[in-house]
Amino acid sequence: MNDNNDNGFIRLKTVLNLYPVSKSTWWNGCRDGRFPKPYKLSKKVTAWKLSDIQKLLSSHE
Repeated sequence: MNDNNDNGFIRLKTVLNLYPVSKSTWWNGCRDGRFPKPYKLSKKVTAWKLSDIQKLLSSHE
C-alpha cells in the first residue's frame, strides 16, 4: 500500500485482497466491531478509509 496517500478510500474487493476473509465474515466483523466501519460514499458505493485498513493490518503483523 502507498503510505503517502493514507487518507483515501478503498472498496471491498481491494479490502478483501489485503485481508483475505469471505464477504460475509467481513460484513459480520464490521457489524460487531472487529473490522473498521464502512462509509457510504454514494447510494451504491461503500468504501473503507485506507488508514483504518492499514491500522487493522498492522495490528495483525
